[in-house]
Amino acid sequence: MSSKKHHSIFYQGSIPAQKIADDIQKHSTKTNIGAHSIFLGQVREDAIDGEKVVAIEYTAYESMVEEKMAIIREHFFQKYALTCMHIYHSLGTVAVGEICLFVFTSSPHRRDAIDACNEMVETIKKELPIWGKEICTNQTTVWKQNN
Repeated sequence: MSSKKHHSIFYQGSIPAQKIADDIQKHSTKTNIGAHSIFLGQVREDAIDGEKVVAIEYTAYESMVEEKMAIIREHFFQKYALTCMHIYHSLGTVAVGEICLFVFTSSPHRRDAIDACNEMVETIKKELPIWGKEICTNQTTVWKQNN
């Protein structure tokens, strides 16, 4: 296992802008970092059968996600010259316009930070057992397809 510390990726509800700003600010003292790359996933107001989506309710197989994420993190730290990598994904209900995914990678140089961030977003969508149930204005629900 790498010496890089990791945390649970889950955050109850939407991810507040202040948390994102605070996480970025904490890295200003790490002078070996030359680049950060950030992805923020926001709940979009889609239309399903003429009804607007007002929120997404996220659920997950949490223990499996944490196990898989530890392996994925290890792979990313071997593949890219990362200094830090932080990932938060919402659980519970997140309203349209709110942040549900925060991926934050740091490295000495921009290419590793950018490439790792992009690949991590795709990996989360494809490999982790996290599901979103879209809630519409008329309270009907539809399981979201990751793509």
